[in-house]
Amino acid sequence: MPPAEDLPVTRMSDIYPGIDPKPHFEGKTYAGKVVLVTGPSRGIGEEIAFFYARAGASLSLVGRKPDELDAVKAKILAEVPNAPIEIFVADVVDTQGVKAAVSGTVAAFGRLDIAIENAGKADPWKKRKSPPVSLYLTLTFFASAFTEYDPDNWWKTMEVNIRGVYNVAHFALPELVKTKGYNVIIGSIGGQVRMPFASSYVTSKHAVNRLNEYIHTEHPDVKSFSVNPGAIKTRIADNNPEAAPWLIDTLQLPAATLLRLTSGKEDWLSGRYVSSNWELDEVNTTWKAKIIGQDALVNRLHVPV
Repeated sequence: MPPAEDLPVTRMSDIYPGIDPKPHFEGKTYAGKVVLVTGPSRGIGEEIAFFYARAGASLSLVGRKPDELDAVKAKILAEVPNAPIEIFVADVVDTQGVKAAVSGTVAAFGRLDIAIENAGKADPWKKRKSPPVSLYLTLTFFASAFTEYDPDNWWKTMEVNIRGVYNVAHFALPELVKTKGYNVIIGSIGGQVRMPFASSYVTSKHAVNRLNEYIHTEHPDVKSFSVNPGAIKTRIADNNPEAAPWLIDTLQLPAATLLRLTSGKEDWLSGRYVSSNWELDEVNTTWKAKIIGQDALVNRLHVPV
């Protein structure tokens, strides 16, 4: 794979001391907070929902399939019996469905403190399987250019990954302004690479980084992050099995990272791209002054100097 534009810090793959969730779980530090999560039925979204429930939050779970929402709600209640949970059936690309989910959340709980736009879509990057000599070579020799894909499906990926984020942010932000809350976009390291034959996914993830910057600029009372969750083997990742050797991170890594990011400790990163793979204490001690001083970790045209 071509090199990513990344911060050169220690790479983490699992929970580490700086994001240890135990203080949040034991102290119920999110008690009284209302957290809305899209795509919570499995994988990253499910783990994020579990972590906030364990930390005492009230949950609003938004997804397309009622049976899956019911199942994840039951799983959470089996572990956190008194967790306040509401479920809303909506596709994130359905403007009115998302509007109803956000308004229903506020009607049920009286407020909204954190919105997490996790729902996403990724397509297979290649036509036929091949031995994974390297992810870059596999894609280069066995992949399909975007002109060989169904154009409607290409745009569907863009729609889910961009419009889906926009819809939630559009209706959630007025409520988050009231609580001076947090908006979290689940992005991807894919937004920072030029990966052949993955144009719909990569372009969409790059675009939401800029949308995150607009959220920060136009709603300065809300803290907003575009977060790379890490390289995790999820059902979406199963579309591209050749990437399996590189999917080494745990589901707990992004969930614990979000607890730290929305705790008030990292508000200075609002409006920026953040990776769950970064050791955040190292980011603070080594890079904070440079990031602020150079307005870094944002989308920018690389101009020769």
